[in-house]
Amino acid sequence: MKYDHDPKLVEQIAHHYREIIKLVGEDPNREGLLNTPVRAAKALLDNTHGYHDDARAIARSAVFEHPGSDIVIVDGLEFYSLCEHHILPFFGTAAIGYVPDGKIIGLSKLARVVDTYARRLQVQERLTAEVCDAVADSLPNKGVIVVIKAQHLCMKMRGVEKQSSATTTMHFTGCFENKELRDEFFRLLDRQS
Repeated sequence: MKYDHDPKLVEQIAHHYREIIKLVGEDPNREGLLNTPVRAAKALLDNTHGYHDDARAIARSAVFEHPGSDIVIVDGLEFYSLCEHHILPFFGTAAIGYVPDGKIIGLSKLARVVDTYARRLQVQERLTAEVCDAVADSLPNKGVIVVIKAQHLCMKMRGVEKQSSATTTMHFTGCFENKELRDEFFRLLDRQS
């Protein structure tokens, strides 16, 4: 997705990237690095555009009457985020389940809610809770569950350097407090795989 960037903001951020490039021992005037500060500034703005979006408004923009459905699950919602501790990427997939209470949400809005919160400086635990709470607050429901599985480059390329590591987080509300319903959610997820 292409975003319009405020040129003054891009240049302010690019200035800092130029200084960082110098501080790590490189020459920002070297041919291969001449445009890097501006590209990096735009990339940072792209990767943090979620600060300018309202996830609840996005979700509420496509809520429809529907009397049925015991459980609705959308799985495989890929996302990319930046770890707030190291500003390194983490990425993975989210699965969202909910039990409607007379209304359903447009499925693409669930993906947009995930992207809105993922495109901020984040921790996976907060991301999971924010997505769950936004969906729960945006339509009548009996319960919402969100499970996110992600890989963190701060674990893979620095620090402990554990290449096979992955992190799974879960947050739920309402009827998903019931272990049997959570188990059904996971059984249905396994069938979709």
